[in-house]
Amino acid sequence: MIIIDGQQSEYAANHFENLEELLDKVTQDEHFQDRIITDVRLNDEIFSEIYPHQAEDIERDELQKVEIVSVSKLEMGRQIVKEMTKVVSLMSQGARQIADLFRQAEDLEALATYQDLLEVARDFLNMVGSLQEELGLSGSKDMDEVLASFSSLLTEMIEVQENEDWVLLADLLEYEFLPVVEKWLPIIHDVDKSLQ
Repeated sequence: MIIIDGQQSEYAANHFENLEELLDKVTQDEHFQDRIITDVRLNDEIFSEIYPHQAEDIERDELQKVEIVSVSKLEMGRQIVKEMTKVVSLMSQGARQIADLFRQAEDLEALATYQDLLEVARDFLNMVGSLQEELGLSGSKDMDEVLASFSSLLTEMIEVQENEDWVLLADLLEYEFLPVVEKWLPIIHDVDKSLQ
C-alpha cells in the first residue's frame, strides 16, 4: 500500500523493484510538481537515508506500506523564513555572549559556545541554500552580497580561531559578524513578503 499525503495511491508497491524506484516514479507524478517530500514512512517507521541511495537496498518484499508526506514549496519556504528569523536572533545573542566571554578570559566557555555558533551559522547557510535551490530565490543583489560577506567572515573567523587569537576573534564577532548578521533581517523580511 502506498499513501501519499494521507490518500491511498493508485500505485502498488509490488510493481517496483525497490524503494528508490518507487519514490522516483511517485515523485514524477503531477501532484509533486511544486511539492517537497518531508517524510517517508516505511512499514510505519520513519525512513531516512543514512548513505546515498540506501532506498535502492530496500527490496520489493520489504515494501508492505509506504507513506509519503509532502508540503508545497511555498509552505516550505515560509517555514524556512520563519526559522531564519529565529536563527538570526540566536546568532546575534551568541556572538555578543562569546565576545564578552573572550574579553573576560573565559576561553573554554567561549570556545564551547563559539562551536555552537559556527554550527548554527552553517545551518543558516543551508537554509539560504535551500531557499535558493527549491524556490529559485537567488539573484537578489543584496542577498548575494550579504551571503558572500557572511561566508568570507566565517572563513576568517575559523582562521583566527586556529591562530588562537581570542581578542581578535572577539573583535570580529562584535564589530564584523554582528553587523553582517543584522543585514539578514531586511533580506529575510523581503523574502517573506515575496512568499505571501
